[in-house]
Formats: sequence, C-alpha cells, structure tokens
Amino acid sequence: MKIDDFNNREPQLVLEEYFSGRIYAWGIFEDRFGNLRREFVVEIDARMEDGILILDEYFLYSDGETDRRVWRITPEENGRYLGQADDIVGVAEGQVRGNALNWRYRMDLKVGDGHWRVSFDDWMYLQPGGVLINRASVRKWGVELGQVTLSFIPGDQLNSPPFSLIPE
Repeated sequence: MKIDDFNNREPQLVLEEYFSGRIYAWGIFEDRFGNLRREFVVEIDARMEDGILILDEYFLYSDGETDRRVWRITPEENGRYLGQADDIVGVAEGQVRGNALNWRYRMDLKVGDGHWRVSFDDWMYLQPGGVLINRASVRKWGVELGQVTLSFIPGDQLNSPPFSLIPE
C-alpha cells in the first residue's frame, strides 16, 4: 500500500485532534502463524505541549505485566510526523493522508529478560464514530514475527472509563 492511496478517504485523521485527552485501546499480538500470543489494554494521556504531541501510554498485559511509553511526536509539513520515545531507536517517521497514518520505526522490544531490536510498520485507519484501528507488522532481520492489532477510542466518547491504568 501507499499512503497516497488514502488521500480522499473520510473521516480525515488529524493526530493532534484525535489524540487529545484520555484515549483507550485494546490490543492483541498474533505470531506469524496466526496464534494469539498476547492481549493487552492501553490508557493514554494525550496532549499538546509547545507544539509537540505527547502520548503518555500505560499498558496492562493479560499476564499482569505493565509497561509505559511516552511518545513525543512533532508535526511536520505535508502531513508528516516525527516521533521519539525511550525504547525507539532513532526517529519514528509517519505520514497521514485522508483517514490513514503509516508509522514506521525500530524499537528495542523487551522479550523476557532481554531486548530484541525489531521494526514496526503500522497502518492506522480512522473509522466513522471515532474508532481508530491499528494494524502493525513486527519484523526482525526482515522476517515477520507477527502482527499487532489495536482499536482506539477517545474517552469522551464513552459513558465511563472502561479501566484506569494512569496513576492519579
């Protein structure tokens, strides 16, 4: 796929507008054979600070493990975005067109007691009603390890928070 294939798709995705306030997500990781390996939920505190989009993400995995990642995303010209976080190698690069975002980065992924350097190729699609669907291919040495699927929804579209991970 090419990001330009999404030029006229609706609803329009504007990261700085979508990621504002509390965002909730539900995700799974499937290995390359289609086996479900992990389930998780994410609560995100999203805000703009001095022109930078901050995504403070709190993860809870089905096995009880927790994690946190703080993205610092800089909007550039022509729908481009650059992002950094502590476990991201170098700079993540993204491009938005229409309802889609293609986001690519390398990460030092915690696996057991060690880390694997993997590459992510994320495609996010904003759907009517405010659901953002994320499908990511995870690769190491060019070989696909599996797929991550996430569904995001802004907290202001819910009657009440479905869970609380962010410390008060």
